[in-house]
Amino acid sequence: MEESPELIQSARAGDSRAQTQLVNMYSGRIFNLGLRMLRNREDAEDLLQETFITAFKKLDTFKEKSSFYTWVYRIAVNIALGRLREQSKMKIAYSIQEPDFENLQGLSISDWPVHIETKITDEEFRTALDATLDDLPEKYRSVFVLRDLEGHSTEETAKMLDLTVSNVKVRLMRARLFLRDRLNAYLKRKGWLV
Repeated sequence: MEESPELIQSARAGDSRAQTQLVNMYSGRIFNLGLRMLRNREDAEDLLQETFITAFKKLDTFKEKSSFYTWVYRIAVNIALGRLREQSKMKIAYSIQEPDFENLQGLSISDWPVHIETKITDEEFRTALDATLDDLPEKYRSVFVLRDLEGHSTEETAKMLDLTVSNVKVRLMRARLFLRDRLNAYLKRKGWLV
């Protein structure tokens, strides 16, 4: 199935088959985005439903300057960010909002142990990553999810989040540093790092 101007026009005119086709084309990706950002299956299902309800209500505002997918994805990101703000469960022991870059220069980055893949399973690593993602503030999580997990370019991420490219790069760097430190602590607790 391919997105076409005729399909969009039919959906805009209220054709339920065209709307169903658009939902079928993009629901998997929107649901995965919801899982990665909201960390909960029920919330991801709610996000999916709310995204398409909003999209079809506002389809007359779609200017076709981008693809329908980009437009509906942006709607989903905005809804997810709103949900994360509502939850406001920031459990961060130290601030990554205003990092002290002068002190970062003196920090040594721990080496990963040789053959770590024989000591930790993919499932254990995913569990550790999931736990650290839960602690990542939403403004950094959204950039990390879009860039590193969803594979969008820096420019696409900037457009979806209404940020500058340089802001996306800064937030991504902060997210990666935060996750690296949290994963490092997890691996130390498990005895895989010294």
